[in-house]
Amino acid sequence: MTDTPVLKKILLVDDNPLFLKMLSKAFSKAGFECTIAESANEAIRKLSTDLPDAILSDYQMPKMNGIEFRKYILKQPELKDIPFIFLTDFSDKELVNTGLDLHAIDYVIKDTPINVIIAKINNLLATVSKQRELSELEVKKAVAALNIRSVPQKAPVVEGYEVNFWHKSFQDIPGGDFIDFIQVTDRFSFVILGDVMGKKWMAWFLSFSFLSYIRAAVRFGVSAHEYSAAGILEKVNQVICEDDALKDILASLSLLMIDHETNQVTYAGAGDLPLLYYEAKTKKFESLRCNGLLLGLFADGQYDQQQISMNPGDQLFIFTDGIIDFAIPGGTKTDYNLFQQKLEGITSSKNSFEKLKQFLTKQPQASLVDDCSIIHIYKTV
Repeated sequence: MTDTPVLKKILLVDDNPLFLKMLSKAFSKAGFECTIAESANEAIRKLSTDLPDAILSDYQMPKMNGIEFRKYILKQPELKDIPFIFLTDFSDKELVNTGLDLHAIDYVIKDTPINVIIAKINNLLATVSKQRELSELEVKKAVAALNIRSVPQKAPVVEGYEVNFWHKSFQDIPGGDFIDFIQVTDRFSFVILGDVMGKKWMAWFLSFSFLSYIRAAVRFGVSAHEYSAAGILEKVNQVICEDDALKDILASLSLLMIDHETNQVTYAGAGDLPLLYYEAKTKKFESLRCNGLLLGLFADGQYDQQQISMNPGDQLFIFTDGIIDFAIPGGTKTDYNLFQQKLEGITSSKNSFEKLKQFLTKQPQASLVDDCSIIHIYKTV
């Protein structure tokens, strides 16, 4: 039994319905799954429910022309990487340069024979696909060859607590989120969650530089009797700001220090999302925020910290922005409160990690716009 070939999907946008119908018929015959739109606004509505492999758009259209449509596309994280080709009635060098400046892959003159247009787009898609495969392959090869991970394979055993985590890379390519658990002495354990901002797949390589500095600062800090999560963050930030290789690279970080002697958890954050703390006694959630700036932003960044006294059944949720960002028609939405409401619906005084993992795993792949990482800490005794 042979696999059914996957049709290439193309969105055709033109305000001439006759030409659009002719174009759609030809592309369908050539093995494409076609979606048609007679205006840029109609195309935007259709993009909210279905993502094509390529967009072929007319330039001269009423209300929103091709250039304006392209500018809109570039502002949408889930759309901006879709190959975009301009379709125009005439050869205008200024128009061509404008289109290419907007990262359009190419332009096609309307009086070009349709079979040539189809062949050109087939070749463009094949090239784009090959380049993407090579980029992904290089990252995956590096992961395998270096045999190092920015996310551990399993959760640690921490006395008095149960610690778990869930991580999903965006489009299954290692990204900028990083997680680590460090037990420095019998007394101190550290929980680390960070996110290198931007840089696409390069963020994965950069995450190890941040992790190295954080690990060193944690160990040197404890050996020097620096029992302050905020103090450790300040040292990490100073070193990163002095490293020319990390110039202009920013990262968020949540750092938690568990003191098994005093049974205290100390939290310090650098540009991270507020933690969510569930108190079993009251069955209520509290948002815990620190005011530290992103790592690498200013060398003299000031960081504060919070002391958390956890009782049996209490739970902490630490997460990156991929957890609260999701695709919506026409863009991306960030909703911290919505995620908190979801947590409130599944959290009880019993360990809620399995329910949390089931909820996160069921999220549609198409709604993800970034790496997703969350660490769950449950106080057992």
